[in-house]
Amino acid sequence: MADTYTMMQEAASFIKSQSTTAPQFGVILGTGLGRLADMIEKEAVIPYETIPHFPVATAETHSGKLIMGMLSGKRVFALQGRFHFYEGYSMQQIVFPVRVMKLMGVETLIVSNACGGLNPLFQPGSIMAITDHINLLGGSPLIGPNEHRLGIRHPDMSEPYAKELLDAVNAVALKNNIRLEQGVYAALSGPSLETKAEYRMLRMIGADAVGMSTVPEVIAAVHAGIKVLGLSVVTDACLPDALEPTDIKKIVAVANRAEPILVKLIKKVLETL
Repeated sequence: MADTYTMMQEAASFIKSQSTTAPQFGVILGTGLGRLADMIEKEAVIPYETIPHFPVATAETHSGKLIMGMLSGKRVFALQGRFHFYEGYSMQQIVFPVRVMKLMGVETLIVSNACGGLNPLFQPGSIMAITDHINLLGGSPLIGPNEHRLGIRHPDMSEPYAKELLDAVNAVALKNNIRLEQGVYAALSGPSLETKAEYRMLRMIGADAVGMSTVPEVIAAVHAGIKVLGLSVVTDACLPDALEPTDIKKIVAVANRAEPILVKLIKKVLETL
């Protein structure tokens, strides 16, 4: 971890050399949700491949750019594209950008994703505020020697998604007449979508939505003392007794249709924080 921490410092130093922005907020933009980046008053746009030790995004719709600038009057560090376990990256690589955010001064992280809806009350295209998660990825970014300069060995996970941020996003949704679901997000490795039996099992253990990301970044953020707000776009109904075939193109299309609402929600939340 000593070498990894040095790598984080080198990445943070390079980013600082490209921008004078000292970010307050981190934003991770998931599948089909990268266009929030267009709303940022950009000071610097940095391709991932130019940043020392940064992974390179390979997933569809993930453009792989770090954007520094202003959004809703706040200084932001935005990741246009993330890294997934199914891409072959280690947990340490997946959360590397979040830990660099910490060294840059980020105190609050807004993380978004596209997910399958397990709760029968959730319609495709709806947005869910994540209240809790279930880690079924088979790993954690905290496995291995603890880096005490980031956080303690055994961080508390009783409130991974900060209540004050959930209260803020619910208030914004109510004020702007946006229907906002709330629920538990389960993370599986993918890249295949789940079977009927797996969807049934996930619902039985309390999940309202399922995806292939987010949880590692949230664990790393909590470990580093960063407050987290998680928002999911429900792209398809994963109801085992009425399951219809889908594919990534359909999922991205639904995420794109929901994106303007999510963009508005995030911008308005940032205004209140």
